[in-house]
Amino acid sequence: MTHMLYTPKSEVDARIQAFQEIIAQLGLDGALIVHHTNLFYLSGTSQSCHLFIPRSGKPILMVRKSYSRALQESPIEQILEVKSLKMIPEILKEKGFDLATLGLELDVIPYNTWQFYQKIFKDSKLTDISDPLKKIRMIKSAYEIDLLQGACAVLDKVFADVPAMVRVGMTEIELASLFEAGMRRRGYGGCSKMRAFNQDFFLGNVTAGASGAVPSYFDGPVSGSGLTPANNPHGAGWKIIDPGEIIYIDYTCVVNGYTADGARMFVIGEVSERLQQAHAASLKILEAIAAMIKPGVICEDIYLKSAELAEQMGLQDHFMGMGSDGVRFIGHGVGLELDEYPIFAKGVKMPLAIGMTFALEPKFVFPEGAVGIENTYALTADGVQVLTRAPLGITKI
Repeated sequence: MTHMLYTPKSEVDARIQAFQEIIAQLGLDGALIVHHTNLFYLSGTSQSCHLFIPRSGKPILMVRKSYSRALQESPIEQILEVKSLKMIPEILKEKGFDLATLGLELDVIPYNTWQFYQKIFKDSKLTDISDPLKKIRMIKSAYEIDLLQGACAVLDKVFADVPAMVRVGMTEIELASLFEAGMRRRGYGGCSKMRAFNQDFFLGNVTAGASGAVPSYFDGPVSGSGLTPANNPHGAGWKIIDPGEIIYIDYTCVVNGYTADGARMFVIGEVSERLQQAHAASLKILEAIAAMIKPGVICEDIYLKSAELAEQMGLQDHFMGMGSDGVRFIGHGVGLELDEYPIFAKGVKMPLAIGMTFALEPKFVFPEGAVGIENTYALTADGVQVLTRAPLGITKI
């Protein structure tokens, strides 16, 4: 990748049309989009903008900064430079829009900002449109799946380079820096986005041996110590990598906005029999649940099958974490964010559909380390397609 990739007008037009159908179904006059992820999805730019999408008719992109970049990046036809948000209601009124009801992304807009919108749109009823928009984004076009495949290919290449990176006596953070550099020079934008509140995330995770069992706030089966309690207290830390320890590498790779997610295991020398058996169990679980993936299958059933298999293997106490620090999911959607729909978890009755992209990640955590596997997939008209293709076994260095 040696040049900027701009979202085609056909993609943006199709997304706006799908969203306008939802706006009409909800009985809204329009929606105002401000969150960067949704803004990029619907306009092709992540500049500081407000995108107004009416129930019918052409959208208006109102740009605070940078107007010149928004003009270059977005195929939206009506792009205006607007230096004050207070101007937006008057602009929309002049364009002939009656905003009795207006949708906003209330899952992420801070309370103080919401109060500001209430003040400037004093004659409008503000309502939440975040979940319907997330469900539109859940179904990927062929263009999006192709971009995701490109991100997965980068991740595969860096996994292939790991044996040349690892040496006895290096720290987790040193290995993490080499892994991240391998992705950066191949196009990783350096920002892995999560929707969930307070789930700060930095690229991925490297743990060696017992540090894989260190818990944290992060909503995942494996955390790691991180470098400090101050910020992002999970992931690679200062631990030195020794022979015989499982080296757990689990990373996102975001290229052109789309998030690959994969995990592979490495060891200098030999790893314990218990961890070898647990890794083999994770591969069996992954094979079984991936074979279940098809349109109409309920997300919960995928999770319940994985938990059933872990119990049959006598590994339920270590499945997806240890004790109260474990998690009750086996996979999650990926796209412009790391935590998209669908969610493969207990109680989630959502049926799978063509166009969904997701990661499946059966993992086990023991006091001596974390082990497992994670692949990214797409559900296409031809069936489930694995997008991450690095070797699945524990790589000996």
